[in-house]
Amino acid sequence: MSGPSVHMSLADDIGLRIVRGDYPPGTILPNEAQWTEIFDVSRTAVREAIKILMAKGLLASRPKIGSWVEPKERWNLLDRDVLSWYAVSPDRLQFLKTVQEFRHIIEPEATALAATRRSGEQMAEISAALRGMEQATTLQIRTEADTRFHLAILSASGNDLMVPLGAMIESALNHLFVLVTRDDSSSVHALTLHADIEKSIRLRRPNAARNAVRRLLANTDELIAQSERSV
Repeated sequence: MSGPSVHMSLADDIGLRIVRGDYPPGTILPNEAQWTEIFDVSRTAVREAIKILMAKGLLASRPKIGSWVEPKERWNLLDRDVLSWYAVSPDRLQFLKTVQEFRHIIEPEATALAATRRSGEQMAEISAALRGMEQATTLQIRTEADTRFHLAILSASGNDLMVPLGAMIESALNHLFVLVTRDDSSSVHALTLHADIEKSIRLRRPNAARNAVRRLLANTDELIAQSERSV
């Protein structure tokens, strides 16, 4: 393994192993020489990868001891990479339920703000994403448009913190929508709920927008529960 992005690929591999539980909190990780042998990389790449994982809160390191996995509460769960690792881990269903709880906290008020503050250009982005969902020919295209729809609403809220927040949780949202998107009658119902949100924002009705999002979130809660029962 060689090239300028080696340390990034190595951090991605080790980070995924940590999040999925291969290396539980408190585990002393292999040393530089062992990582070098396992992945056929240079010690420099190993050191850079460890620095990346330390910055994300997954690891701590000390001379003569080495690197060890930190407790989960110290992990930066809003980091895009950590979110991506979580979304494909064995505990992903519980993680996606946590993402859904987060949506309940953020999205109703963000959508109400969007109904009040959105610009014409931002409204066009929201409407285009809805059309993308309606015209999608595959579930993948549908879920990608669904993600764009919700990110566009966060951006239209006019709150400066919402844009970076949306960028951070984009991968988690996409994984969540992959889980709950169906190719049946529930898909038609979900589209209707999205259309209600779009209409409320377009007509600048914040209370209606807030309530429309709550109905959509309740529907998603039920789809998650169905997925959980089928596991």
